[in-house]
This record gives sequence, C-alpha cells and structure tokens, in this order.
Amino acid sequence: MNLQAQRNISRKLKVFEHAAKSGNVAFTCRHFGISRDTFYQWKRAYAARGERGLINSKPCPENPKLRTPPSIEEKILYLRRNYHFGQVRISWYLARYHDIKISSGGVYSVLKRHNLNRLPDRQRKRSIPTIRYEKQVPGHHVQVDVKFLDFKVEEGKKIRRFQYTAIDDATRIRALKIYERHTQ
Repeated sequence: MNLQAQRNISRKLKVFEHAAKSGNVAFTCRHFGISRDTFYQWKRAYAARGERGLINSKPCPENPKLRTPPSIEEKILYLRRNYHFGQVRISWYLARYHDIKISSGGVYSVLKRHNLNRLPDRQRKRSIPTIRYEKQVPGHHVQVDVKFLDFKVEEGKKIRRFQYTAIDDATRIRALKIYERHTQ
C-alpha cells in the first residue's frame, strides 16, 4: 500500500471517529467539507471491504489497448531526459522526424506516468537552431516574393503595383521588377 492510499484511509477513519464522537453526521460532514452521500458511500465501502474499501480508486479499469506503445514511450522519455523538450515540442518532433502522430496530451500522460511532467525550474528555454537551405549551384533554389504597393496619384486616386522579388539561394543575388498586373 502506497503513501497516498494510507493518507486516504487515515483521513476517512478520522471522519468516522468524529461522527461517532459527535453523534451528528451532518455536523461532521460540514466540518470536513464532504457531502452526506459521500460519507455514507465511504461507510458502506468500509463495512463491505474494510480498510481496502477506503482507498480512492478509479471508477473503471485501465484499458491497455489505448495506452501508448512502449517503443514510443521510450522515445518520449529520451527526448525529455536528454533535450528537456516540452510536451508540444516532443509531439512536433516525433511527427516531423519519426512519422509518429501523438497529441501533446498523449505525451503529457506518458510524462506524468513516469513522473517527468515538470521541467526543472532553472532549466533555460532551448531553441532548435535554424539551418538555412543553401545550395552551391546557382539557380537550384530561388525564392520568389510578391509585395502589393499602393500609390496615390493626383486627385486622391490610388493605383496598385506588384513588386516581384526573386532571390537565388546560392549567390544571394536579388532580382526586383515591378508590374502593373498580378499575372506573372
């Protein structure tokens, strides 16, 4: 029996002792902040199963089919212990680099099960370094951008022009051209 179970049992036994001493269940329930229905449920469980009946338990058994597979759990725990990633970043990392789709809530439940749900207080925020896409061959990868320009001419009339910018990744040469129509 773990520490939490022992605490549950001792608290509920104190409630029973107080009720027996005072002789007033309603007063005891108000004093401990529980409902009378809860008190009588505890009393029935104690009468049926003894101290084992006073241990808090989940209303339904755990379904092992819904649990995260152990291989994925190992990866989640590895990322948490070695890189101190948060649950959202672990979820994103597994989706991107391992093709494993798991929600951040699923990651949290795995971390909680292994008592790793809290990062260290003095842990600074990590950022993944950005690696630029650069090629040595000119023209291999060109970034194209469009900007909408609005000019005011006489009589308060507006005209719109479209600025196209193309940047070559290898040479970083920029080509700039302005067109009257956005059909390029």
